[in-house]
Amino acid sequence: MVIKLTAEYTDLLNQAVAREIQVSIQYILQHAKMEKLKGREIPENILLDKTVYDVVGKVLQDLSIAEMKHAAKIMERIYYLGGEATTKSKQPVIGNSISEFAKLGVQAEEEALSLYRTIINKAAELGDWETRELFEKIYGDEEEHLFKFQEYAAFQDESEHPYKVPMPEWRKIFTDDYFALLNKAVAAEIAGIVQYTNQHEKAALLELRMRKTPLEAVQDTNTAQIVSKILKDIFMAEMKHLELISERIYLLEGEAVTNPEPLPVVGETLLDMLRLDHALESTAILLYREIIAEALKRGDTTTRLMFEEIVKQEEEHFWTFDDFVK
Repeated sequence: MVIKLTAEYTDLLNQAVAREIQVSIQYILQHAKMEKLKGREIPENILLDKTVYDVVGKVLQDLSIAEMKHAAKIMERIYYLGGEATTKSKQPVIGNSISEFAKLGVQAEEEALSLYRTIINKAAELGDWETRELFEKIYGDEEEHLFKFQEYAAFQDESEHPYKVPMPEWRKIFTDDYFALLNKAVAAEIAGIVQYTNQHEKAALLELRMRKTPLEAVQDTNTAQIVSKILKDIFMAEMKHLELISERIYLLEGEAVTNPEPLPVVGETLLDMLRLDHALESTAILLYREIIAEALKRGDTTTRLMFEEIVKQEEEHFWTFDDFVK
């Protein structure tokens, strides 16, 4: 190994992974919460084709994807160096208005920049030029994110004022126990996102990227890399599920959870990973069928239809993994 990973250096890199996962989840949930905030706009904004909520919401969505890509690149580097990337996240904090989102974003990005300066210096000290170059690029991205949040930090929006309209009778079906059930889906999607992203990058581990047969050498790929590509596509689908479910919760005046359940587990071998993913999808399908049944009982047609579509996709993911673990 060109660079010898120490426990201190691995911990520094994993601090970066945990922070990138945190802000990716934080920004996508804030993006989802914009639908709730839009409902509290001043009446004049209803006449607009596009409001500031739409604009800032798109910014948050784009930043969330960028941050998860950062997490993936750092995970890949850790595995390439022979280490083990974490699945743990720093605690996301959501907020209740554009200005709160922005202030939380400023804080998160400033903390990231401080950490990444430390990593850049440590990588230079160790002669790990690839990692230094990676974090210099990420550092530039994070600076741009910081400047973007600073633009919105002083913004005052209508969503900071209390919601004064009495709750209509039809919305009384959305009780705390129902939100708790929907939040199990949010937690499951976060678990899948982190688990699949980590596994996708673990294909960079030397023992997984080795070409062990002439066919693999000729094709310049192997089973691990094929599965890695599948996991990337599934991860993108799970990100969309998380967005849809959390947006529905916020629109109904609930609050989305920010932690995964069950906890993501990566596995040591390719077969371990596939079995874990197979089981995770199976658990999600059972949960989502429970939600569909509960939504039907309560007459919540929109949520039922949303989960019926999601469960179709989860079944496709299940059968994809099933092809490998039979």
